[in-house]
Amino acid sequence: MQVDLIFKIAAIGILVAVLNLLLSKAGRDDQALLCSIAGLVVVLMIILKEISSLFDTVKTLFGL
Repeated sequence: MQVDLIFKIAAIGILVAVLNLLLSKAGRDDQALLCSIAGLVVVLMIILKEISSLFDTVKTLFGL
């Protein structure tokens, strides 16, 4: 399961990098920046869900 998470993040990173490069070459630097920010937000949401799951596991482990 954790390997899938790494592959998802890597795929999003590659996609954002390619889109950023294409948009920068086309002279649309502002859209390239927005694409990068959107990719960052998506990855942070995925990681936030995993961190939430980790905290729930720790709570049940210690009975809090």
